[in-house]
Amino acid sequence: MTSVARSNRYHIAIFGRRNVGKSSLVNYLAGQSVSIVSDVAGTTTDTVWKNIELPGVGAAVIADTAGFDDVGELGSMRVDAARKVLARADVAILLLGEYDGSAVLEKEWLAQINELQLPVIAVVGKCDMQGSEERVVLWQEALGCDVLFFSAINGNGRSALLERIALLHRQDDNLDDITHSLVKPGDVVVLVMPQDASAPKGRIIQPQVQTLRNLLDKHCIPLCCAPEELPRLLQSLVAPPQLIITDSQVFAMVEKLTPPETRLTSFSVLMARHKGDIDSFRSGANALLTLPPTARVLIAEACSHIPQNEDIGRVKLPRLLRSKLGEELHVDVVGGNDFPDDLTGYDIVIHCGACMFNRRTVLSRVRQAKAQGVPITNYGIAIAALTGILDRVVIL
Repeated sequence: MTSVARSNRYHIAIFGRRNVGKSSLVNYLAGQSVSIVSDVAGTTTDTVWKNIELPGVGAAVIADTAGFDDVGELGSMRVDAARKVLARADVAILLLGEYDGSAVLEKEWLAQINELQLPVIAVVGKCDMQGSEERVVLWQEALGCDVLFFSAINGNGRSALLERIALLHRQDDNLDDITHSLVKPGDVVVLVMPQDASAPKGRIIQPQVQTLRNLLDKHCIPLCCAPEELPRLLQSLVAPPQLIITDSQVFAMVEKLTPPETRLTSFSVLMARHKGDIDSFRSGANALLTLPPTARVLIAEACSHIPQNEDIGRVKLPRLLRSKLGEELHVDVVGGNDFPDDLTGYDIVIHCGACMFNRRTVLSRVRQAKAQGVPITNYGIAIAALTGILDRVVIL
């Protein structure tokens, strides 16, 4: 259960009023006590994430959020935190309790979910209680959508709920094939992986691991080396490799060594398609090259690690930006979930490959940037553009 990274799990988030049974539903699906269950409204104050395995889905993560009817200053902060979970979810479960005759909050949240084009399952909880069938009918009429029922006491409705989650999972457009049509079985692929101060000691970073596994699954022949060993590796081959995948920070050096008949890309460019919106990122790279010297740039990283001396997001990329666009450039860096609600103060957003995020999270940030009229691009595509080799790089 713990072997699959959270970024590669199917994200299920449960929303509803306080004391509607969200924590009980999480515990039932997880098969263990994950969230505290109490009759006291507002027991869940922070979002609780739990890795689980579900039939028909496999590796998933489920989120128990605070009630969206919470009150007071702290309650408002909890509701805001729950709302931000919408951007990370692959599917939302809207848990319903007693019908109050108006369903104002439920309709409001359903509208937000639909606006994000997020799949949603409406479920009436606590359906071991008297009058449950009537509540299901009332909610169906109020929300104008199909409504399931569920009881954490006797398990009624569990099979139908799991089947609906599995169906939505099968229909999800998440792209599992990182290298897509770039390679075929038997292709020799060179992976250039710097092992400098910013590389984790004793480990290979996640995009490299995922790409390597993808190539092995497709019966390619991957060859790995550090940048300084690339000339000798290429000389040792009887024929040029079909593809070279490099770390973006050594793009310019690797491009000079890449044979004309060999295609070139980077781990970050692969992630741009795998995790985000490749067309928006390409358009953002074009906008990047026309920025004025006094432009404001936001660099967004998915992880919130302690910066190294030569950190790409905090050191190398800002240095490259200033060398190409001017020393007056203003650069801000944010990590993890600290992504600003208001991007209008920036001229462009440059996002990392987002190996630590699921695709929905990245796409929500792309939508936000586009809605606010701010171009957005990706580390690898930005570096290729700034070094003048974007036309040489394969972008699917």
